Amino acid sequence: MKPLLEVEDLSIAFGPVRAVDGLSFSLEPGAALGIVGESGSGKSATALALLGLHRGTGAQVGGRIRFEGSDLQTLDDVQLRKVRGGGVAMVFQDPLSALSPFHTVGHQIAEVYRLHTGAGKKAAWARAVEVLRQVHIPDAARRARAHPHEFSGGMRQRALIGMALACRPRLIVADEPTTALDVTVQAQILDLLDELRATTGTALVLISHDLGVVAGSTDHVIVMRAGRAVEQGPVEQVLIRPSQPYTQDLLAAVPAAGHSAPAKAGPPLLRLAAITKSYPTPRQSVRRPDPVTAVNGVDLDVLEGETLGVVGESGAGKSTLARIMAGLTAPTSGRLTYTGPPASIQMVFQDPLASLNPRRTVGDSIAEPLRATRAEDPRERVEYLLDRVGLKASDYGRYPHELSGGMRQRVGIARALAPRPHLVLCDEPVSSLDVTTQAQVLALLEDVRREDELTLVFVSHDLAVVRRLADRIAVMQFGRVVEIGAAEDVWSDPQHDYTRMLLAAVPVTDPAEARRRREHRRRPAAIPGA
Repeated sequence: MKPLLEVEDLSIAFGPVRAVDGLSFSLEPGAALGIVGESGSGKSATALALLGLHRGTGAQVGGRIRFEGSDLQTLDDVQLRKVRGGGVAMVFQDPLSALSPFHTVGHQIAEVYRLHTGAGKKAAWARAVEVLRQVHIPDAARRARAHPHEFSGGMRQRALIGMALACRPRLIVADEPTTALDVTVQAQILDLLDELRATTGTALVLISHDLGVVAGSTDHVIVMRAGRAVEQGPVEQVLIRPSQPYTQDLLAAVPAAGHSAPAKAGPPLLRLAAITKSYPTPRQSVRRPDPVTAVNGVDLDVLEGETLGVVGESGAGKSTLARIMAGLTAPTSGRLTYTGPPASIQMVFQDPLASLNPRRTVGDSIAEPLRATRAEDPRERVEYLLDRVGLKASDYGRYPHELSGGMRQRVGIARALAPRPHLVLCDEPVSSLDVTTQAQVLALLEDVRREDELTLVFVSHDLAVVRRLADRIAVMQFGRVVEIGAAEDVWSDPQHDYTRMLLAAVPVTDPAEARRRREHRRRPAAIPGA
């Protein structure tokens, strides 16, 4: 069969930095290729090149990219526009950035269809509604008139996939389409891409830092490192019998690989009794709507010296509960009792770029909690903490934007450790990191918990990540704790249907097992739509 896409000796350079170096591969019609690697490995730069999106950016692109026999490098702008949309379409990582907040979802899809096909407004709108139905948006005709902020994260990603499908492309390039989603919505999006491949015959290039994401969704996989393909082949061969040490290291970093020894827990350090948090909704009409209840009657003990994992989907109430524990949000009702020393609770936030002051150096940010105590030399303590979390003393004077995502999260951990807390709350601290950086941060948290005899509360949507750290796991759904128990008991013998649903959505790196789970999810009792 003649290849749909051929890439020969692709190189991409941004000034002196070579992002991609000598990459070659081909893709047949209807096939699926996964490209995996750490942040900075050249995955996204490759994805953009497949649509000619580096043109006019100053990037230097070499080699050949042939789509249906035409070299994209030699096409003029008019010819390239015909390839985009109708031939090759892209699904970007962040739909909130890719979709305009000022226009309805249906209008944006219809605009793409009109631009590439010349269709009239009525036909374009009908096509927009059609593709929204195709990606399983409920009540598509009505939801097409909604704006992106009125969709959930999973629905926005479905809408973006619908936009890519609008012009019936022969190839879809999906760049990290599930990175910001919880595991159940991630599973739904991957199931959708697999279904669309089967029903439309569209080929797929799936970019991800997560080997579990590509395991059940692709036929072949390329493992990239520092711009080069270090290993490529059939997905079963690469993920089950990897030949390269780097691929073996990536597989070893997958959180589901093991569980740390449980800590010896003491009496309750933090006790929550009937904690409820409700938020008023804006007045939409004469009758005031009911308030939104984020946390609903939670009774929970955090034992001294343990790591308590709190898991659930987006909107389950996990982060609100963590903020209540930290004293950052007041509960609407209920009682919270803390038996530790005053001012000894600290928090590690999900996004260090948002929680670190961009105008302050790393050292100043870490030293900030020490200014209230004045009990020791801040500079000496900060340099000790930098070394403790695996950073250098020379990083003291650097700014957050000069650091990688993993380094920024290490700074967030160092800042939390600065005032010698008894309880540290971690809110999704590794959700946006690639698997190797994620493993490093989890190992760091394990080390500091053990050496400093800390109590940790670790919030995540991913049961596999929580399993690695936690002694006990509390599962939240709709603001309630629906199951709690020892980590290994919850993992191996879940009692609640919702916990079993979360476990079924955890990505696995065995392609056969990933496909088996997908077939199981497609049965009538499958996970409901996002």
